[in-house]
Amino acid sequence: MNLLNIFQQIEETDPEVYDRFNDRRDAIKKFSGFAGKVALASIPLALGSMFKSAYGQTTTSVLDVLNFALTLEYLEAEFYTTAVAASGLIPAAQVSSFTTIRDHENEHVAFLKSAITAAGGMPVAKPTFDFTAKGNFNDVFTNYTTFLAVSQAFEDTGVRAYKGQAGNLMSNKDVLTAALDIHSVEARHASHVRKTRQAAGASVKPWITGKDTGGIPPAQAVYDGEDNTMQAGVQITNINGMSISANAASEAFDEPLSKDQVLAIVSPFIS
Repeated sequence: MNLLNIFQQIEETDPEVYDRFNDRRDAIKKFSGFAGKVALASIPLALGSMFKSAYGQTTTSVLDVLNFALTLEYLEAEFYTTAVAASGLIPAAQVSSFTTIRDHENEHVAFLKSAITAAGGMPVAKPTFDFTAKGNFNDVFTNYTTFLAVSQAFEDTGVRAYKGQAGNLMSNKDVLTAALDIHSVEARHASHVRKTRQAAGASVKPWITGKDTGGIPPAQAVYDGEDNTMQAGVQITNINGMSISANAASEAFDEPLSKDQVLAIVSPFIS
């Protein structure tokens, strides 16, 4: 990414852009600082946040969504940080991949906190977590099978949660773009975790079929509604005379979760 080229294009659009900062060097320094701290896919939101003071206020609803996302990222970041540090939990062959997921989640936390602050908001405080979910997963950090099950539930929830909030970000193109970028990262995590569970013997596909929990009964709320087979008012099963089963139709789309649904799902994990 050529930062100087980005600023050249901005300057061509708004010749007075640097009057809104101390100077050109200060602007580049600020943006470079963002770029060094977040995943490249999230740069559009970093840029939008950096220019917030110059180009207008970020709406309360957008800040609410960002803080909601931050709470979920806190959850995942601490979960993977604890898991990777747990001696003997993750097989050696999988340590690298889960370390990468851990790093992604921590990058998301750092980025969202910076973006919220830059937009004039206050990042929500990190809750205290109970990853046993009030006793449902007592061996989550000592039993690899349990760890993978909880990981799958978290990732699948994240994918649906980001999709559920997309409509609330339509007023800010940069924020929406970055949120969908993070959504795609969560989707890749979800697929990897499911494939890892499959390799470990679980009867699960890399995607969600119907509202099947993949052998995790306590996580049923994560999957309720995923058996929907109608999209944009069109019934997908057997569309245009093609042989498409209800399972296949449900597998083609991730269904959104509302904020209240997500909070109900994660509340057992918050002390």
